[in-house]
Amino acid sequence: MAFATYPSLRDRTVFITGGASGIGEALVEAFRGQGAHVAFVDNNQVAGEALVRRLPDVMFQYADVTNSSSLEAAISAASAALGPITVLINNVANDTRHEAMTMTAADWRANLAVNLDPVFTAATAVVPGMARAGGGTIINLGSINSILTPGGMPAYVAAKGAVSALTGALAQDWGGMGVRVNCISPGWVVTERQLALWLTEDAEAAHMAQVALKARIMPADVARLALFLAADDSAMITGQDIVIDGGRT
Repeated sequence: MAFATYPSLRDRTVFITGGASGIGEALVEAFRGQGAHVAFVDNNQVAGEALVRRLPDVMFQYADVTNSSSLEAAISAASAALGPITVLINNVANDTRHEAMTMTAADWRANLAVNLDPVFTAATAVVPGMARAGGGTIINLGSINSILTPGGMPAYVAAKGAVSALTGALAQDWGGMGVRVNCISPGWVVTERQLALWLTEDAEAAHMAQVALKARIMPADVARLALFLAADDSAMITGQDIVIDGGRT
């Protein structure tokens, strides 16, 4: 297949959270392929450094996104090194399964600290620079689990629902500054983590029975949607939660 090139993304500075593996790694590769200046953070030092060895012109920083100061410092360093950030991808998440009745208050707070809080922290950190630059784009990663509301991960589902709602609220607040805010809600994306932990042969067969397109959703599929939403081609799209799930919902 031949995929689109977006001239408006060339030389833009893109900041991606959770960029060392999975969907995040695909995002780093995709934006780099468009000629953007790409910076990413992750708490997996080994994976982050491995990606930089493969793509030496991208910028990696170790960061604990649950610590607002750490995340804000990484954003500031990326902007100083590469120029004003005009594309932010809030990708980082942790979908480890959990049960409501066994969660402590600390467990609940820790889940929101990685799945929700960094979205707000990063967005508020970049928006002043986007406003000075004349506009920008923020793309948040949600999940169709906020629509399907499955059991076994209540805090994650709640966080992703909040991400979708926050997307619309920030789009309204910041549209006057030329800042667009959208959400991508993927279905079951086939990453190494999913294959290692949950995507068994039986689970995949059950999933395929529920989707219209009988094919795996890959990280690159999500990344290509993010390219469109970041580019000027989508200039009048904001406040939207766009599902990419093969026709499951």
